[in-house]
Amino acid sequence: MPGVRLIVARCEVVYQGRLGARLAPAVRLVLLKADGSVAVHSDSRAYKPLNWMSPPCTIDESADGLRVTNPKGETLEIGLLEVLADVSHDLGDDPGLDKDGVEADLQELLAERLDVIETGLSLVRREYPTDIGPVDIMCRDGAGAAVAVEVKRIGEIAGVEQLARYLERLDLDPILRPVRGIFVATEVKPQARVLAEARGVGCVEVDLSELRDLDGRALRLF
Repeated sequence: MPGVRLIVARCEVVYQGRLGARLAPAVRLVLLKADGSVAVHSDSRAYKPLNWMSPPCTIDESADGLRVTNPKGETLEIGLLEVLADVSHDLGDDPGLDKDGVEADLQELLAERLDVIETGLSLVRREYPTDIGPVDIMCRDGAGAAVAVEVKRIGEIAGVEQLARYLERLDLDPILRPVRGIFVATEVKPQARVLAEARGVGCVEVDLSELRDLDGRALRLF
């Protein structure tokens, strides 16, 4: 499937996997990307899809709709009851996200002084690639276990969810798994902290001004 495909349709969705879930018929946007991901959106709830399947996926299309299957055997059945629009676009190569100065500074400084995050960490590489985007910093801890670090200026729920998706993809690599996650920000919002704890992700707050001072290091671990 070339490029990105946008389907606006009255549809119903059934997910079968670790649990079962169903979306009753309604008009929604179905987004299929060239990387193999599929997401079902409503005209609310901001950016978050109602249901989705991360790549790699197998997409089987029939006259009745789409059947999406991932390597774990989970399925997303999208019944297309009435198609209102169906268009595809080739978006071309994307240059990637340019982080703001604070995030860029944080990532660079933290990669040089990983002990601010956790004692015993050693750098594997910055911008470690996954099939859904790069992890800011990949490390090994003192025991040799893989640790993925995601850096944000302000730590919110979306950042924790982003790191959780990276961890899911990294755990597919037998050389890396199990991969532990640490979420680092100048401020971690309370809701993000709660979600991080539920996902088994550690949180570290750092002071950028003190981090820039080689002799002064500040952090709070939650």
